[in-house]
Amino acid sequence: MNQRERSIKYSVVIPVYNSAPVVGETIDRTVAFFEGRGWAYELLLVNDGSSDRSWDVLREKTLGNPNIVAINLLRNYGQHTATFCGLQKSTGDYVITMDDDLQNPPEEIMHLIEKAHEDHDVVFGRYRQKQHARYRRLGSFVIGIINRRIFHQPKGLVVSTFRIIRRDVVDRICSYNTAYPYISGLALMFSASPANVWVDHRPRLVGEGHYNFSKLAELSRRILFNYSAFPLRLVSLVGMVISGLSFLLGTY
Repeated sequence: MNQRERSIKYSVVIPVYNSAPVVGETIDRTVAFFEGRGWAYELLLVNDGSSDRSWDVLREKTLGNPNIVAINLLRNYGQHTATFCGLQKSTGDYVITMDDDLQNPPEEIMHLIEKAHEDHDVVFGRYRQKQHARYRRLGSFVIGIINRRIFHQPKGLVVSTFRIIRRDVVDRICSYNTAYPYISGLALMFSASPANVWVDHRPRLVGEGHYNFSKLAELSRRILFNYSAFPLRLVSLVGMVISGLSFLLGTY
């Protein structure tokens, strides 16, 4: 990196939910990544209503390190809302979002940064081999179809929660008026040059993934009802069919 790139500040947003056994290592390795290179950084840890000791771990990590900020939400709002909260509080020239469970190794951030400096405003990590359950892969496939229809996701581009977003795109995302943020979709909506870069994806070390079938279904519903006219068109179609049938029945 040249001198200009070394002066850049990076924000890392990590939504945290019931990850007390592993989130501490996630934080330590992320801090080591940036401090080992002498780069300016901040960590924004958003506790999304965890019921375990996650908040205690986050508070302990803020002691003695002014670059770490912990935010405690009142209840569980979901990964995208927690990430949106972190984006709003971020101050970096680039914002990196990642999971709390080390499935995104912090060392892989380097690939995102290098690709972003090739003049891309959003870079999504593309996993060489996904370590998700089969239903997660099916859910990702469905979400991909929705993204292409609603957010015009470019053909061949793969989205993920491991990504880096340039400041101007972050500002546009944060200014978007919605009670149900969908970060990947908003990033696609407000970016001019999105890209992928290959990264590793590791098996979850402890516990099970937070996304289950019902949450994937809820995410699909959130996208369709808040970012598309599909529900309105469906209701209109159903209304027309009922009206037509009523007319025929009345004529009969």
